[in-house]
Amino acid sequence: MTNSIATQPADDTADLRMIRIQSGDTGAFDEIVDEHRGPLIGFFFKNLRDRELAEDMTQEVLLRVYNTAWDYLPSGRFKAWMYRIARNLLIDNIRRRTNDALVKALRSSSMKDEDADPLSWVAGSVLTPPENADHHELSELVDRLLDNVPEDQRLTFTLHHYAGLKLAEVAEAMESSVPTTKSRLRLAREKLQAQLKKHGITDPHLPDDTSNAEP
Repeated sequence: MTNSIATQPADDTADLRMIRIQSGDTGAFDEIVDEHRGPLIGFFFKNLRDRELAEDMTQEVLLRVYNTAWDYLPSGRFKAWMYRIARNLLIDNIRRRTNDALVKALRSSSMKDEDADPLSWVAGSVLTPPENADHHELSELVDRLLDNVPEDQRLTFTLHHYAGLKLAEVAEAMESSVPTTKSRLRLAREKLQAQLKKHGITDPHLPDDTSNAEP
C-alpha cells in the first residue's frame, strides 16, 4: 500500500497529490514542488534569460497551484493545467517587460551599444556547460534565436522540448488543438534551422519528433 502512489501514471499521481492537498495534507504540495520546480525554472529561463526572474515566476506558479488546489478537478491533466498557469504568467510578464522597455527607450536620449542590442537579454543557457564547446555554442545560439520565433511557436517549442510536456499537454496548456500544436512545433524548428543556416550551421541536430511524438 505504501507504494500505491509511486506506481500510478504521472498525472494520476499529481491528481492524488491535489486531492491530498484538498484534504489538508501540505506534504503533497512539497512533493509537487520537488518534482516540478526544476522544469518550471527551465521553461521560464529559456523564454526570459533571467535566472532570478525565472525562480520568482516559478514560485508564483506553485503558489497559484496551491491557492487554487481546492478548485482543481482531478482529470489526469495536471501538467497541462499547471503549465497553462505558467504560460499565462509568462505572456503577461513579456508584455509588461516590452511595454516597460518601450517607455524606457522613449525617455532615454542615448543608450550604450550593448544596451541597444535587442538580443542582449537572451544571452546564456540553462544547460550545464558541456565538455563539447561546439555543442555549448550551439545551445547558446539556439537560445538567442528563439527570441526571433513567433510567441506561440516559441512557447510550444519550449513547453515540449524543455518542460517535457507531451503534445496533447502542450495543446491544452496553449489552449489549442494537437494538429495546431504539431504545426507550431514544426514551424518553430524550421525557423530555427533557417536561422542557424545563416550562421553557417547546416546540420544543427535540433529535436525533431513532430511526426511521431507521443500525443
